[in-house]
Amino acid sequence: MARTGSRDAGRGRTVESVRAHAFEVPTDGPDGREQDGTLEWGSTTLVLVCLRSGECTGLGYTYGDVSVAAFVESALAPLLRGADAESPAALWRRAFGEIRNAGRPGVGAMAVSAVDVALWDLRAKLLGLPLFRTLPAFHDRVPVYGSGGFTNYPLARLVEQLSGWVERGIPRVKLKTSREPRRDPERLSAVRAAIGEDTELFTDANGALSRKEALYWARRFAEEWDVRWFEEPVGSDDPDGLRLVREHGPGRLEVAAGEYVYLPRDAHGLLSAGAVDCLQADVTRCGGITGLLRIAGLAAEYHTDLSAHCAPAASAHAFCAVERLRHLEYFHDHVRVERLLFDGTLSPDAGVLRPDPARPGLGLEVKWADAEPYRVYGS
Repeated sequence: MARTGSRDAGRGRTVESVRAHAFEVPTDGPDGREQDGTLEWGSTTLVLVCLRSGECTGLGYTYGDVSVAAFVESALAPLLRGADAESPAALWRRAFGEIRNAGRPGVGAMAVSAVDVALWDLRAKLLGLPLFRTLPAFHDRVPVYGSGGFTNYPLARLVEQLSGWVERGIPRVKLKTSREPRRDPERLSAVRAAIGEDTELFTDANGALSRKEALYWARRFAEEWDVRWFEEPVGSDDPDGLRLVREHGPGRLEVAAGEYVYLPRDAHGLLSAGAVDCLQADVTRCGGITGLLRIAGLAAEYHTDLSAHCAPAASAHAFCAVERLRHLEYFHDHVRVERLLFDGTLSPDAGVLRPDPARPGLGLEVKWADAEPYRVYGS
């Protein structure tokens, strides 16, 4: 039998209602599709959690299957109703305990992440402060890199997208590679010519390559196109392969992974294996802000920088609390979705995102009328 949050009632302002929604937004890729090294998709689904206490509503979200919304309502809502709205960390621990038998990694961690971000947003709004000011913040801004460059983009669109970010003052950009490796030299040459020599160029294979293939392309990427970042050359479930590429690839080419970290132990596995030069974490997957703070501590202990994977509206606040902050992935799909669904999203200024100190919480408001045509769950 699920526990309820009633034992927390009276200790502070309480969570009075829990609502989960999901919105599915079609991509704007060629023929309505987008591709990376290992996946093709036609839409992006944002799962939104709304927690109300008095006149304040906390917002949290994740990107995943619509089933995450149902998981929130079935497994976590009974715990949250009546719980202390000002104690996100305590509720985070109880939430992971509550889903022990339902599954913690994957859908479970994403559901907890959305709830945790909503709790932190709610707490900040109750305090009347921007969310990043309620965290143990080391920074008040987060550097970004432009990310997209899908493998099915025509060459003209690929060049236009990446050079467009550079023209907006973003000094580093990333494209997807390795779906059809024979096409990558043409794509990389066109991008490098368009963005110039001073812009940092990143690549992301999404785990598409074998270890030997990854070593081959790591050397070519670095020597021919001055690529400085090779994300998931092999899958994240192969830390030995990541370490092999890191140790035997070109010294100036960094290996990165971590977007599929769901629990702190996943981050510890990559760090302890020496698998990455820079660790990644996604605040909407890794247990929310509470989980991110634990991962940030691990990264600091291993003297390793931490980079934010996507979800810029939430990550811009959360990663201000990361001591060894590297940068944030300003991802094309998520930028589109967040601008469509929310008022108060941030735009890069001189290559950084600056949380608005005048707006409480995440600074977001849902554009319900605009969101409604994309609804696939909730009401």
